Amino acid sequence: MTKKRILFITGTRADFGKLKPLIKAVQDHRDYDYMIFGTGMHMLSKYGNTITEIKRAGFDNLFMYVNQMEGESMEIVLANTITGLTRFLQEYRMDLIVIHGDRIEALAGAIVGALRNTLVAHVEGGEVSGTIDDLLRHATSKLSHMHFVASTSAEKRLQQLGENEGSIFRIGSPDVDIMLSDTLPSLADAKKRYDISFDDYAIAMLHPVTTEVDKQFDNAVVFADALLASERNYILIYPNNDLGSTEIFRAYERLKNQPRIKIFPSLRFEYFLTLLGHTDFIIGNSSAGIHEAPVYGVPTVNVGTRQNNRLQYESIFNVVDFDKAAILETIARASAKRRFPPCGHYGDGNSAEKFRKVIESGEFWQTSKQKKFRDL
Repeated sequence: MTKKRILFITGTRADFGKLKPLIKAVQDHRDYDYMIFGTGMHMLSKYGNTITEIKRAGFDNLFMYVNQMEGESMEIVLANTITGLTRFLQEYRMDLIVIHGDRIEALAGAIVGALRNTLVAHVEGGEVSGTIDDLLRHATSKLSHMHFVASTSAEKRLQQLGENEGSIFRIGSPDVDIMLSDTLPSLADAKKRYDISFDDYAIAMLHPVTTEVDKQFDNAVVFADALLASERNYILIYPNNDLGSTEIFRAYERLKNQPRIKIFPSLRFEYFLTLLGHTDFIIGNSSAGIHEAPVYGVPTVNVGTRQNNRLQYESIFNVVDFDKAAILETIARASAKRRFPPCGHYGDGNSAEKFRKVIESGEFWQTSKQKKFRDL
């Protein structure tokens, strides 16, 4: 039997962490050949050249493509990615394209797959948030043929979008596989790797909100002020490169050389998870505070609107506005209780095995490339 060829597209440190268990599930499988299309933030030195993490993870079948220069608009990045991926597929025929989430690179993969008559599987569609990410995520789902979702609520939303029930597979969130594994580095190893001397610390991550770009600098200043005023130790990780990131970097200038704050462009995913599992709390507007932190029962101080409509859990403390006093008060409340019961909303840590069983079905590969809208 001819091996099926599967392409995984990754543009950020975050989506690679989600896709990694799925890639491993097919890496040495007798029926599949895999390739990884690495692009986006992975290729930018400012964000740590995280393309090297893909190689270090033991994945040799990697194609690297620079889809952007610093400061290029999101629509130009989308166009560049479509062009690069189309040219790649002219040379390397694929039977399936696997994409994740709500980033530009995922949308490009879905567009190219749909137009080139290649099956597309979307991982973690059906989620909701409070920004333009919703538009990108739902558009990506509509252009995809199959869906590997993380939760029952996501499955129901895709059905609302008119997706056929038979095309939706609930496998949980793949990164939970890594989170609950026994292969993560120790806290001592993580601190040594990144030269972190703090006994106690919190993790801070603030990403741009593209629909609020006019307020981005002021909001980031308030966020930085609150970190300083709290007089706590922080591991601060760079924002993603969406529109507005330059304003966050500008606000962060005053945080440089602060003894209580260590700033990193990126952290290797497994080391980040170890640090997350031992942090006092996570603060900002990253999905890590909504998606990953509750798995460990870690408190989250969620600031602003970026994660509106996401999962609500007892470990998540919301601050609606960028107000320093409100942020400080919420830090005090969130950190008063060190841990909460672990949240199982995103699965049991067996996503890769569920993914593998789905694609091993002959019926999966017979999925029609002509989608039909399902009326409710």
